Amino acid sequence: MSVLVLSEHDVRELLDMESCIGAMEGILARLARGELTNPLRHLMAPGGPAAMGLMPAHAGGDAPVFSLKEIVVAGGNSARGLDPHQGAVLLHDGVTGQLIAILNASPVTEIRTAAVSGAATRLLARPGSRTVAVLGSGVQGRSHVDAMQTVLDDPIIRIWSRNPDHAEALALETHSLVAASVEEAVAGADVICTATSASEPFVELEWLAPGTHINAAGAYPDGKSRELSSDTVAAARLFVDRRESTLNEAGDYRVAAAERGFGPEHIVGELGEVLNGSVEGRRSDDELTLFKSMGIAVEDLASAELCVTRARERGIGVEVEF
Repeated sequence: MSVLVLSEHDVRELLDMESCIGAMEGILARLARGELTNPLRHLMAPGGPAAMGLMPAHAGGDAPVFSLKEIVVAGGNSARGLDPHQGAVLLHDGVTGQLIAILNASPVTEIRTAAVSGAATRLLARPGSRTVAVLGSGVQGRSHVDAMQTVLDDPIIRIWSRNPDHAEALALETHSLVAASVEEAVAGADVICTATSASEPFVELEWLAPGTHINAAGAYPDGKSRELSSDTVAAARLFVDRRESTLNEAGDYRVAAAERGFGPEHIVGELGEVLNGSVEGRRSDDELTLFKSMGIAVEDLASAELCVTRARERGIGVEVEF
């Protein structure tokens, strides 16, 4: 038996943003129809500088597959010039159980996370949205700039970071602007993407223009860490990639629910339900919409399947006897 091994370079060559957005739309629609299995992730945080997450998923149908992403999150990696997310995505045949492929998880996580924000922006942002604030200048900040440039027509992007030098570098690389503060970045923005490792909220409701759409993609999924104030979450029409993950893991939701006294009914729906037409998305130009991204395992599964299909078509990667 041979296993296809796809390196970081291979995955980046195979997984372009536009195609990944399409794959995310397809897999989230399937999830909403009940065709997939996506257990909650298992987190192991022994108290050191890093933590490990295990994220399994299953897709049925004519060619069933299992996937497992094992990922170590090392927050200190940014200072080392490394992606904070290190690991692998394993893809197994759903009938025989044989291991099909091993993919570098860093680019999978980077690209698919921003691709889901891109899908959410297409669904929920006001038509004609152009001004974007990207809060965070690390791996996810860069990927979210790519996603917004993919789904919006000639966007004007402002970048804010706690590290001004990083913001300057990313702005230069992506032909974007630099904002000196969060408030300056989000003022009048049509779309806001939060892509940080913050544990305390730094986006306030009074700074936001009517009709803003927010993609909240950062914060560690420990049920406590958050990027948005409770008032912001309470005022928004809230959409998620998966209810169960949000209720159990999202600090932005859990803390705001406790502080503002709302419950699961505050979640309007999953993106897949909007895609399938069973839940209404944006209802007016003045409505504040919020997509809270949890980064779920079926997104890794879909990304891995797309990469493996393309790799075999193009002869990319290495087949290893296993």
